[in-house]
Amino acid sequence: MALSYIPSSEGFWRTSETSPTIITLLFSFCFIAISFISARSRSRNKDGAKMYHLGGYPMLSAWLFFTKRYDFMCGTFERTGQKMFRFRILQHHVVALSGEEGRKAFVSEKNFDLQEGYRILGGPAPSPRDINIEPVDGGATLFIKHVLNLFRKDRIMDVTPHLLEDVNRRMDDWGKSGKINPFQEMYNLVFQMTVRMGTCRELADDPQATARLSKLFLLHEKAASPISLLLPWLPGRAKRAKEQATRGLYDLLSSYVDLRRQSSVRSADAIDMLIADGHDDATTIAFTLGIIFAGVVNTGINVCWTVIYLGDEPAWKQKVVDEVKTLLFNHGSTTGPIHQRFSAVPLNAWEEEMPVLDAVIKETIRFTMSGTALRRNIGGDMLIAHKTVRNGDFLAYSLGDIHFDDQIYPNPLSFDPARFLEQPGDASDVLFPFLGWGAGRHPCAGMRAAKLEIKLAIALFLSKFEFSIVDAFGKAPKYLPQPDRNNIQNAKPLGDPCYLKFERIESMR
Repeated sequence: MALSYIPSSEGFWRTSETSPTIITLLFSFCFIAISFISARSRSRNKDGAKMYHLGGYPMLSAWLFFTKRYDFMCGTFERTGQKMFRFRILQHHVVALSGEEGRKAFVSEKNFDLQEGYRILGGPAPSPRDINIEPVDGGATLFIKHVLNLFRKDRIMDVTPHLLEDVNRRMDDWGKSGKINPFQEMYNLVFQMTVRMGTCRELADDPQATARLSKLFLLHEKAASPISLLLPWLPGRAKRAKEQATRGLYDLLSSYVDLRRQSSVRSADAIDMLIADGHDDATTIAFTLGIIFAGVVNTGINVCWTVIYLGDEPAWKQKVVDEVKTLLFNHGSTTGPIHQRFSAVPLNAWEEEMPVLDAVIKETIRFTMSGTALRRNIGGDMLIAHKTVRNGDFLAYSLGDIHFDDQIYPNPLSFDPARFLEQPGDASDVLFPFLGWGAGRHPCAGMRAAKLEIKLAIALFLSKFEFSIVDAFGKAPKYLPQPDRNNIQNAKPLGDPCYLKFERIESMR
């Protein structure tokens, strides 16, 4: 029987940071002054021809947007009954969208720029710019081109045996039986695979360097506090931690870029591709940081939740196990260790012959991914649902608006992969019913690689181990952890921690 899910978000931001007194006073003064000045011009408007303006102090809205974003967005839409509303974050104007018309414009309008949307309001990836190093070729278009080239079909086919070798080695390190935290160990599998595909073999083959890289990314993530996002110039521990993490990441990757530049033998690794394209060191490192950040921030957490829900749903777990057995029987080699047998499976089979696991992954993403996507209007004033979005306005759309729509997904707070196998009729009549892999003008450029990483990790895990979900005391938990819907980076778990109690099994036949 499946465990109970807790539907509401209980996340809130905590920090142990104690800023110096003068910084606290400075921030307090700024908060009061900006709120007072901004409040003088605020308006609340329910005229059908005009957009609803959120009342109250703009700094309060800004604070809620960065600390309880999901609750702020959903609560405001529910309280006002509006499909769109406007609010301010310091000097910036933000338009929150919902409903089909708002969603269509958000993902399809060519003047709604993704990079500009996240540059100020998002939790950005580490960049050399954070330590005053300016890449020569740092544009988003060039980065996407690099991602698409990096994850070409032939390149993924060539690297898949190495990915399986990496995952198998890390799983063997767990031992024959024991207990692991999936949000650490399963996450680390994805991190390792992303480093393999996005950097160079010298780094991917070095466990100590890879572990250091992971710790620096975690340090950078923890430095993204609401204050550091609202006031990035403000001195304090968060700013220092962010700069320290970025400097560490830059220096570590720089050593490997130097190593590859000095090598007389060129490889097909990602860093060598960037060097061959003539990029300077700063651009090469910036693109490499972007690849790792984009490849891990969601995919890593998705594989964790996928294995959690499979552990809680024995029937679905067995269906996936049967599907993996069929895949191995039809395409895998008949001899050798299990990870080597999987290496013989062609990419087309991984992509096209696993409908059950595809549905489980898609439902996991729908169920856990409810963050807020961001854009900025850079093309002049325009109308959405007869309301004006001004040039320079930021736009925010909560994925929960569609992912938890009970008209599209009945009982949306229940985990049910069958909804993506049955293809309900309502979904075919709805524009962009699923946004987990991007949509419209911004589909996920790394989707092929991300899906494969999840499938490789899940397939090998189910082939090597039997497992169950337990609490810290080794007993079945009363509740599963729930995704922190207010986390602006990814769906980290809330509630009591859970673990995977595992035992190695004979090789799958």
